[in-house]
Amino acid sequence: MFIIICVFYCMQHCDITIAFRSCRFYIGTFFFPRPDLCHPSLFCKRDFKTKMAAATASKVFPFRDSRAVPDPVLELSPQCLHPSPVPIVIDNGSFQTRAGWGCGGDRFAEPSLIFKSVAARSRGAARSETQIGNDIPNLEPLRWLLKSQFDRNVVVNFEIQELMLDYVFMHLGISTEGCVEHPVVLTESPCNPLHSRQMMSELLFECYRVPRVSYGVDSLYSYYHNTTMRGLDPPSTGLIISSGYHCSHVLPVLNGRLDARNCKRINVGGSHSAAYLQRLLQLKYPGHLAAITLSRMEETLHQHCYIAQDYQQDLDQWRCGEFYEKEVHRLQLPFSQKLLSSTLSAEERLERRSQQLRRLQELNARRREEKLQLDQERLERLLSVQELLEDGLLEQFHKALVELNMDSAEELLSYINKLSLAVEQSKHKILQAEGSVEVEVVDIKPETPDLEQTLDESELEPEFSEDHTEVEKPANPVQPMFNLAEYHQLFLGTERLRAPEIIFQPSMIGEEQAGIVETVQYVLDRYPKEQQGALVQNVLLTGGNLMYPGTRERLERELLAIRPFQSHFQVRMASNPVLDAWYGARDWAVMCTDQEEGWITRSDYEEKGGEYLKEHCASNTFVPMSIAKQTPKAPEPASAPVPAPVAPSTPITG
Repeated sequence: MFIIICVFYCMQHCDITIAFRSCRFYIGTFFFPRPDLCHPSLFCKRDFKTKMAAATASKVFPFRDSRAVPDPVLELSPQCLHPSPVPIVIDNGSFQTRAGWGCGGDRFAEPSLIFKSVAARSRGAARSETQIGNDIPNLEPLRWLLKSQFDRNVVVNFEIQELMLDYVFMHLGISTEGCVEHPVVLTESPCNPLHSRQMMSELLFECYRVPRVSYGVDSLYSYYHNTTMRGLDPPSTGLIISSGYHCSHVLPVLNGRLDARNCKRINVGGSHSAAYLQRLLQLKYPGHLAAITLSRMEETLHQHCYIAQDYQQDLDQWRCGEFYEKEVHRLQLPFSQKLLSSTLSAEERLERRSQQLRRLQELNARRREEKLQLDQERLERLLSVQELLEDGLLEQFHKALVELNMDSAEELLSYINKLSLAVEQSKHKILQAEGSVEVEVVDIKPETPDLEQTLDESELEPEFSEDHTEVEKPANPVQPMFNLAEYHQLFLGTERLRAPEIIFQPSMIGEEQAGIVETVQYVLDRYPKEQQGALVQNVLLTGGNLMYPGTRERLERELLAIRPFQSHFQVRMASNPVLDAWYGARDWAVMCTDQEEGWITRSDYEEKGGEYLKEHCASNTFVPMSIAKQTPKAPEPASAPVPAPVAPSTPITG
């Protein structure tokens, strides 16, 4: 009865896989004599053939563990200089930075540089020792050193940002000394704080001395690019739903311009999904904590996870064993093949142990001789100093004591006595070792405790550390071996839909925020019905965290639930949710290179300040900083002078 209660509790409050693994031992012990029959599929249908067919259908997926390749330093093309310097387009993302040239032609249609927006520099290291982006082949060993210029999606660490720009300009082949002669098109976050833009403009104009700068929102550049591809008129109305590495946004666009007053941000993104998936799998497999890294979880998110159309209904499907065996993904962790049992005979083991014993004896003898030689040399040195005292050379004697770090002659004599005793004991041990006969293996032990520091691991075989037995049984070749490959497999079940679900239900990770659908409904409710209909007719999904299978279908299902009956809407996925922001920025740079709209010149920066922004179709709305002036206080009215108090007069009596 107790076991049945435990199974029911685990099935109600845990994942089906966790419940199965937790109760497998008890159920297999008391009810099933064979471990292979204790399987969750038997709780639905005890059909052994069906179970075996489903088990063979599940596939094993190895981790790629791809390593970054350092970016080469590219040569600057003459086409980027003549007739005028071509703009540099930089998509400054919180996960990846993409940089290239805003120039026409198929050669410049793709970004020249794509690297992660991280830098690794230990404390106190020089600036030249900083590793950036693809210079770090594996992020996991340096995870504790990684730094980013972003706090969520806003640039706050401009020292790291300067390193990123140095990396971009150097690898694009810009070698002009003291300045960058090319205009810069740079992305920023929606409703970027004025202080962040001011510091970025100061960095670009003062440090790199660029001729002009243009700022735009990455999601709006993606919207601009996809609108241009569809052939729509530039002043279009729509709703952008974007989700990046740190944040998600709902951005309404009215007549081609961002409505900044009704933009909403959700502080949930791809990094939260990866951390949540890592926590789920580490709780599920506590024996593989170190192997379940954040980099592997990011790979797992993009390769194996999906968005459920109906979250509760899909969770109920995973309770069925047949569905579990069909849909579960087995992720193979790396492991090393080692024989757990030796195939050597007893005679071969004894011969190998005797060889190891001889090597140990030789090492011990060599160490004793070297130690004896060092002790004798030091003893001769101390005796020579003592002779200086006996000869009456006090000045030289005191100088020698200082070199030996000693204070008095008594300390010198004490060291001489101890060292003489150690030399005699070493000679005695050497004589005993040379005169000793063959020693049994049972009686042999290492001579010195520090011998383990000098022995290489290749010197000792695994059998030497085992307890020696006089009678050893030969290895049984029919004995079943432990399956290391299966032990190092991660079964990815309901985690496939639980990890990406947090963008719809942030409360799953403890975030007290609304999900994407609730935020969309809140934004739409701020407009009249006519504008609501225009917005939902052009819904664009962009960002790397919305590339899960089933995202568009889930949002269509949710919009159908919140929109009025028989209302129409259209949801589109961006052609390339990751790179469309850079493509749109490049398209805008090619089209508007010779125009003044959207470009901030150096004279504008010096006249209007670093927070100044020239608006264009993909930019934020510029809200100038208003500083409230203190009104001067009204002068207080002058008060009439107060007469001094007069002492009361006393009557004079006579």
